Amino acid sequence: MDYPTSPKQQLRKTIRQRKKQHSPEQRQAWSDEIERRLLAHPRIRAAQVVMLYYALPDEVDTRHLADALLAAGKTVVLPKCVDDAHIEPRLYTGPADLAEGIYNLLEPVGPTFNDIGRIEVVVVPGMSFDDEGHRLGRGRGYYDRFLEQVPEAYTIGVCYHFQRVAHVPTDPHDRAMDEVVSNRA
Repeated sequence: MDYPTSPKQQLRKTIRQRKKQHSPEQRQAWSDEIERRLLAHPRIRAAQVVMLYYALPDEVDTRHLADALLAAGKTVVLPKCVDDAHIEPRLYTGPADLAEGIYNLLEPVGPTFNDIGRIEVVVVPGMSFDDEGHRLGRGRGYYDRFLEQVPEAYTIGVCYHFQRVAHVPTDPHDRAMDEVVSNRA
């Protein structure tokens, strides 16, 4: 029996299919382009504390960006899944700070970054974004809940060009990004 899917579920399915159309090498080249854009971004250049994410295999790769920002003297914070509903920011001082976490992904094991009001920029992954900054995540709401705690932080969604769509279905609790950066303008 086929069950009806929500617009969000359907868009996630579409984006997963689009990702499969591109090789890991192509996605890495696009990730490198996005990382260059982020390194040159005025908000990131001016910020002292930046929260990134450590990418899943199908996401825009930010590993080099984390290390480059660290080398530039910035405080880099990464999210750690602490349960099935929440992430907490952890201080990142290099690749040795990472260990396999709750979803078999590398997560920070450094100390909790408790002064979240100092986070100036949050770079956020997503399944899809639209031109209004609406974001479709993976469906667990981790970032929506976390971003409520840092309302003053400037949010930058990152994705490959094929993840951008005309309209992302939203719910009242979904927070739009201040800006979206992809590998094509």
